[in-house]
Amino acid sequence: MKTKTLMITLCLFLTACGAANTPETSSASGHLTGEPISQEVQASERDPASASESSGVLSTDQTTVPEEDNLPSIKKLLTTALLPLGETAYIWGGGWNEEDTAAGIEARTIGVSPAWKTFADGISSDYDHKKYRYQIHDGLDCSGYVGWVAYNVFETEDGKDGYVFSSTEIAKTYASHGWGDYVPQKEVVDWKPGDVASMSGHVWICLGTCADGSVLLIHSSPPGVRLCGTTIKNKASDASRLAEKLMQTHYPAWYDRFPDCEVSPDYLSTASQMRWNENTMPDATALQALTAEEIAALLFP
Repeated sequence: MKTKTLMITLCLFLTACGAANTPETSSASGHLTGEPISQEVQASERDPASASESSGVLSTDQTTVPEEDNLPSIKKLLTTALLPLGETAYIWGGGWNEEDTAAGIEARTIGVSPAWKTFADGISSDYDHKKYRYQIHDGLDCSGYVGWVAYNVFETEDGKDGYVFSSTEIAKTYASHGWGDYVPQKEVVDWKPGDVASMSGHVWICLGTCADGSVLLIHSSPPGVRLCGTTIKNKASDASRLAEKLMQTHYPAWYDRFPDCEVSPDYLSTASQMRWNENTMPDATALQALTAEEIAALLFP
């Protein structure tokens, strides 16, 4: 995300308060596509609520964040999730370690890796992520992305335990650590900003729900980290039109190459949910009560 946009977004918050529509076959580690991997993910037992409260930076542009904004919150979760948006390619295994068992160095580092943008700037509209499997330092896969976001929300220094887990199980895993409430797929009744959604082989973060019931979401899905909207009966929706407008306006170089901003309704009907609790991820500014359009107006003024 550009420095100017990030600064405006943060100031506003302080003053106002794969290429396919459905996921491909997943591996044991929960990557979005390709052949199975046999290694098991080792779950960390760290409690993010006890993370350091010292000040730090949100991105490699050295934008300093006030101390109160460096504590875990829904506000910080949403602004952090935007940092790799439109500048990071989907790489199977990106965010994982070389053994493919846990978080890699980038997912345990504060800030956006410059290598992600360098690689993403060099790919064209015919980008085939299958040709770049395990170039783990060049981008992020779906679980690597969500784990990176969580690390940059909870931590203020590099090298601590990571938050990358199997994409299919990440919602349940986060809930098992006491960070929020887990809702199985058949019991999900609504979607709020910040919700973590796990489905078979994929994981994404909700940014809000539109009036027609469609959901604006952010995820790393081929070709990369992007905004998408769930469709309704596989037709354009309020959320998909909103995602397209935001990507076209704020990330034109990415949109020119990768204009697809729609995902299947299956993203809602087959996903389980983890909703952060107040102790782990406070929502003092009541962002979870806002619609997708209202969230978009705050994040993209």
